[in-house]
Amino acid sequence: MALPTNTPTLTVLRPGPSTTVQDWPGRIGYWQVGVPPSGPMDDLSLRLANLAVGNAEGAPGLEATMAGPTLGFDEATVVCVTGAPVSVTLDGVPARQWAPIAVPEGGVLEIGAVQGVGMRIYIAVAGGIEAEAYLGSRSTFTLGRFGAGGRALAAGDRLDLGAAVGRPRRLTDEEIPSIGHEWRLAVTEGPHGAPEFFTRADIETLYEATYLVDHNLDRTGVRLVGPKPQWARPDGGEAGLHPSNIHDTPYSVGALDFTGDTPILLGPDGPSLGGFVCPVTVASADRWKLGQLTPGDRVRFVPVRASAAAPLAALGTSRRAASPVVRSPRGDGDDGVLHRGVTGDGTTSMTLRRSGDDNLLVEYGTMTLDLVLRARVHALHTAIEAHRPRGITDLTPGIRSLQVKFDAALTDHQAMTAFVLDIESALGPVDRLVLPSRSVRLPLSWDDPTVRLAIDRYRNGVRDDAPWCPSNIEFIRRMNGLESQQEVFDIVHAASYLVLGLGDVYLGAPVATPVDPRHRVVTTKYNPARTWTPENAVGIGGAYLCIYGMEGPGGYQLMGRTTQVWNHRFPLSAPGFEPEQPWLLRFFDQVSWYPVSSEELTDLRADVAAGRGTVDITDGEFRIADYLTFLSREADDIAAVRQRMTMARNEERARWEASGEIGARKKPCATTGQEVA
Repeated sequence: MALPTNTPTLTVLRPGPSTTVQDWPGRIGYWQVGVPPSGPMDDLSLRLANLAVGNAEGAPGLEATMAGPTLGFDEATVVCVTGAPVSVTLDGVPARQWAPIAVPEGGVLEIGAVQGVGMRIYIAVAGGIEAEAYLGSRSTFTLGRFGAGGRALAAGDRLDLGAAVGRPRRLTDEEIPSIGHEWRLAVTEGPHGAPEFFTRADIETLYEATYLVDHNLDRTGVRLVGPKPQWARPDGGEAGLHPSNIHDTPYSVGALDFTGDTPILLGPDGPSLGGFVCPVTVASADRWKLGQLTPGDRVRFVPVRASAAAPLAALGTSRRAASPVVRSPRGDGDDGVLHRGVTGDGTTSMTLRRSGDDNLLVEYGTMTLDLVLRARVHALHTAIEAHRPRGITDLTPGIRSLQVKFDAALTDHQAMTAFVLDIESALGPVDRLVLPSRSVRLPLSWDDPTVRLAIDRYRNGVRDDAPWCPSNIEFIRRMNGLESQQEVFDIVHAASYLVLGLGDVYLGAPVATPVDPRHRVVTTKYNPARTWTPENAVGIGGAYLCIYGMEGPGGYQLMGRTTQVWNHRFPLSAPGFEPEQPWLLRFFDQVSWYPVSSEELTDLRADVAAGRGTVDITDGEFRIADYLTFLSREADDIAAVRQRMTMARNEERARWEASGEIGARKKPCATTGQEVA
């Protein structure tokens, strides 16, 4: 029997549909390995609730969706309920929302369903909630199964409470946000807008249109229904057949992500890395609104200058809710581009882009797959880490980009741009870099039953006429001009996939490409994306391979399934994993496959889950000079193979145009140089 303690607790008598523990700002510093910040989706409401009960703004509290819980308290305390309007009773007596509530010893707080508007409710308790921390935060990430137990609360759960440290206070009318069905979201331009990706008319339509909130929405993102872009380019090249496809780049929370023609506002549980363009990003001071959007709500995007958005975010909770959004005629008027130039050694172009009011995206070279560009990103990443100034909170590399996240209260884009350019000017050439590169052999169950189930669910629930159905492997074969599905199998198993990024689809999920360009089969991504993908499914999107780190949505063409790349036992050990980190792979690892049956894979996955077995890992290195020598030696054969695959993709594209899947190919206007239909 456990000995009694003096720690005050609350008991969950009724959990509501989905109630989780969240703290603010959440799990920071792990974006580069696919761990989202999580935290409250409506951070304003939780922070205000904490202030009302005397806590620090970021203290752990509860987030409830659509209806609140019923909670019992074994000691007297103070609580506050904020967010969407709900009925609140204490021991059966109505109590006020947005105000401190004194709860007596043995008191029962009951919170009802959302009344008319909004989506989420927040409950703060004096002293905060002492839940299990994971990677520095108590925020629950249910998809990853970690933080505060890794799940929504259930009846009978008991949560320890911390000691109260501050005095409760009244919230002013000015602090309390307005929640309704009509929303204006302040957005800054960038990172990927007009005229490179969207047409000018597309951007104007984005600002003029009213978007409807779709029924597909959760903490990962909010899908919208609105006008289809015309696009400024015919396709994404090696990144994919659809013009929304780009080489995988880091995302910002609040980015408007076009997955194909479908716009999605990325939430705090969204992916850190992906291959779709984002023309605008919701200003950090307005991101709380994403947590209160509900199906059928109407959304307008209002362009604002980043220089005005950042100070608003720095105001904290005191004025954010009441401050008006003032439209700038074209936002900053720079299309989200803050600098264009060349690297310090004069060899490579570079572009610095705005990604919200709190992120700077550094891109190298043109929109092509070039492993030397990824090496340059690594050199910049390493140099910034070594000279990291106050204000930088996260660094996330992509294929040819590095996102520098900063605290807008401490610095701004101008200072960050100057800092990055100064660091970059001292880097020098990268063609002599030698990178640590382990060889990692993993099992692959080809065309695994779980993959076929994901495709069937997509056909039945999302889209039944997609050209990549019913077999993604057959689609890969057709797009690359291969003779048979066996040839797809042979190429995939012959390839050595170099890991260029982690967290492509959460939790250490690698985005990798074959070292040998002749092994780079290229596909497009799903449009729209799948709503469900099995954990550790293996797929290809554009020229990239990904192992899905967890169950969730996705857009890559699926080929099979493998063993875990994330240690759900962490901090307990698992085969192949380092004891201090739950992700298996590292940047520049080289992954290769050996075939297994679905039954064998089931046993191997069970072994990893139980902490048994081994993973075949060998230390090594990747020399950029040797790689460039290889490309030069095999240039003719590489070009011939790539030409054959490109011709096949052009034929597939022609079939798409004929069927209306995508618009007609565009060509440059002889007068303006702009692409026209």
